[in-house]
Amino acid sequence: MKKIFLTTTIFFLLATVIFAQEPKSVNDAKGLSVGTTVPDFSAIDAHNNKFILSENLKKGPVIVIFYRGNWCPVCTQHLGKVQDSLEIIIKTGATIVAVSPERPEKIEKMEEKTGAKFALLYDDGYKISEAFDVDFNPTKLEKFKYNKFLNADIAEAHSDDSERLPIPATFIISKEGKIIWRHFNPNYKKRASVKEIFLALAQLKR
Repeated sequence: MKKIFLTTTIFFLLATVIFAQEPKSVNDAKGLSVGTTVPDFSAIDAHNNKFILSENLKKGPVIVIFYRGNWCPVCTQHLGKVQDSLEIIIKTGATIVAVSPERPEKIEKMEEKTGAKFALLYDDGYKISEAFDVDFNPTKLEKFKYNKFLNADIAEAHSDDSERLPIPATFIISKEGKIIWRHFNPNYKKRASVKEIFLALAQLKR
């Protein structure tokens, strides 16, 4: 009887450990909801300049865009479009930042590719993407494609070797620290347009 009990206990303990270590899939990530108060965060850009969310919220709303990396052509195109409309966005009183787990030297490459004059932030340890619930672990096939054909080198380029990525979501945070609008889609090809961002910002003026 004792042996059966011991064997059963060991089985459940192992099952618990295995389940707890199961990678977070893209469908497990839900993203923070509209109305949620965002936890404060800080991060550095490629030039070691520090961004603190709470300090910037004192000046106006903050737009946070998550992107996968400089190796991602869709990310490059998206941030390039944001840069093209940067003046219009800034005139609304908003601050815009883009967040990636890529190391600063890789972020600098993204700056060069997009001409971005807004802050591209280094998400060290995936702390920001975890806080926003946008982090996930790609499938082995996806990792192979990104590393082999797009030269992503995710394990080396990121802050750790977990090879996690963020869902390329966009959040607009009000001065009060609450999410007032978001674009969240597990399909990395679907991004928030500048028009959508601008219209969401316009709602704050009403």
